[in-house]
Amino acid sequence: MENRQTEAAWAYHDATKHSYQSIRAMAHHLDWDNQPLPFKIYSNLPAIPLPQNLLSSGVPALKAISTIPSPATSGGRPNLQTLAEIFYFSAGITRRRRYAGVEMLFRAAACTGALYHVDLYVVCGDCEGLNAGVYHFSPQDFSLRQLRQGDYRSALVQATGEEPAISEASCVIASASTFWRNAWKYQARAYRHCYWDNGTILANLLAATAARNIPAKVVLGFVDATVCQLLALNEQREAPLSLVALGRSAEKKTTFSLPVEPVVFETTPLSNSEIDYPAMRRMHEASSLESGAEVTEWRRREEAPTKTTTDEAAREDQLFPLQSPSDEALPKESIEEVITRRGSTREFSRDAITFAELSSMLDRATRGVTTDFLDSHETLNDLYLIVHAVEGLPSGAYVFSRQQRALELLKPGDFRRDAGYLGLGQEIPADCSVNIYFMTDMHRVLERLGNRGYRAAQLEAAIMGGRIYLSAYALGLGASGLTFFDDDVTEFFSPDAAGKSVMFLIAVGRSAKQKNLTATRSEIR
Repeated sequence: MENRQTEAAWAYHDATKHSYQSIRAMAHHLDWDNQPLPFKIYSNLPAIPLPQNLLSSGVPALKAISTIPSPATSGGRPNLQTLAEIFYFSAGITRRRRYAGVEMLFRAAACTGALYHVDLYVVCGDCEGLNAGVYHFSPQDFSLRQLRQGDYRSALVQATGEEPAISEASCVIASASTFWRNAWKYQARAYRHCYWDNGTILANLLAATAARNIPAKVVLGFVDATVCQLLALNEQREAPLSLVALGRSAEKKTTFSLPVEPVVFETTPLSNSEIDYPAMRRMHEASSLESGAEVTEWRRREEAPTKTTTDEAAREDQLFPLQSPSDEALPKESIEEVITRRGSTREFSRDAITFAELSSMLDRATRGVTTDFLDSHETLNDLYLIVHAVEGLPSGAYVFSRQQRALELLKPGDFRRDAGYLGLGQEIPADCSVNIYFMTDMHRVLERLGNRGYRAAQLEAAIMGGRIYLSAYALGLGASGLTFFDDDVTEFFSPDAAGKSVMFLIAVGRSAKQKNLTATRSEIR
C-alpha cells in the first residue's frame, strides 16, 4: 500500500519548500499570453440553469461559521433552490468589475493567485427540481451540466468503504482540481494549493449549510480512481480532493451501484499549451487509496494525542484567556452578506484590532470540523501567532492552547520585520495586526494517516483559515492568505514548534482602504 510509504510526502514537502535562497534562484516567470482559463467549460453539454432568486438564511455569519448541525435535528434533503445557494456562496461569482476595459470576476471564497482551479460537482438522487445524476457546477453561467444520469450515490458508498455519512446522504458534493490552472503560476507547489483553496471553499460551504440547518461531513477517505472515473476527470491533469456528505435521505444506500462506465467529454482548452509538473501527480498517487477495504483500514485509527502545554504552572503568567463576547454582542450581518462582501486585503493600515475581535476569530475557527479523519475534539494543526497590534495583548509570538482556550506568550517583542521576512518579504504580514500560522507535526500525522495525512493536514488548516477569513470580514476587518519561508517559520517559533511544518498562513487587520469601516458596524470592545 503506497499510502503507507511516507517518504513520498516528505520528498514532495521538502522539494516544494520556499526559502530565501530558492526564491532568489527561481527562474520561473508568468507567461501572460498562456494564462489558463479560470473555468472548466464543457463544449457540448447543455446548461441546466440554477435558480437566480437566492435567499438569505438571515443567520449571523459568526454563528454560521461555528455551528455544526446535529443530524438528528437538522433538515434532510436539499432541493435545487438550496443547492443553488450552497454552490453560489461556496464557489460562485459574487461580483463583476471592469478595470481598464477588462472584466474581473470575484468568487465567494479566496483562492491562491485568483486562479480558481477547484471545481464542484454534485452526486444526488432525485430531489425537488433536479433528477438523480452526477452534475458539474459551472460558475461562469451559474448552471449545472449533467455528466451521468441516474443515482450513483451507491458508487460513493463503495468508494468510501461504507462511510455512514455517505450512506445516509441525500447528496454528495465533490471537489476536484485541474492542476494546470494553478501550476501556471505556482509550479509543483500548486499541489499544496489544491487543499488550501479547497479548504477555503469548504469553510464557506460548511457555513452555508449550517445556516440552512443541513448536516455536512467532510470525507477524505475514498478510492481515488473510482471518484475520478465517476466525475469523468482526466487523471493526468485533474484530481478529486474531497467529498462532503449533505443531508439525510429516507433510506441508506446499498453497496449495489449502477456501473460507472468510462465517459469522456470535450472541454474548452485552458490555454495555448500546458506544462506538466509530475511531482504533483506523484504526490497524489502516493497518497491515493486503492480499495474500499484500504479506506476502511485507513479510517480505523488510534486516537491522536492532544497537544499539552509543558510546565503550565511556570507559564501561567504568560497565558491570556480568550475574551470572546457573547453572541448577543456580536455583529448580526448574515453569512450571505459577509461572503458577498469578502475580498482579500492587499494593504493594511497598521491600526490595532481588539483582543475581543481576535478572540472571536480564534474561537469560531477552532470549534472543530466534522470529518472522517478527526474526532470532534482532535486537530492536526496547532495555531501560532505573531501579534503586532492587538489592544489588550502584548506584542509578541504566541501559541494557541485549545484546551485552555488561551494564548500562551512564547516571546515578547515587536516582530513586524520578522513577520514580513517570513511572508516572503512582503509588506502585508508586516503591516497587519496579527499573523496566524497553522502548523502540524508531520511525523505524527503521516505515521497515523500515511501520505494521505498530508492532504488532511493541509485541508483542515485551510478550513480553519477560511473561517478566519469569514470571521474577519464579519467583524469589519480585512484578511489575506499568504505563502511563507517554510523552515524559517518553524525556527522562529522554536523550541515550541520544533519539528512542525507550516500548512497555512493568514494575515488579519484593518484595511488601509477601509480603516473606518468598523465605525459603521457593531464594534467589539
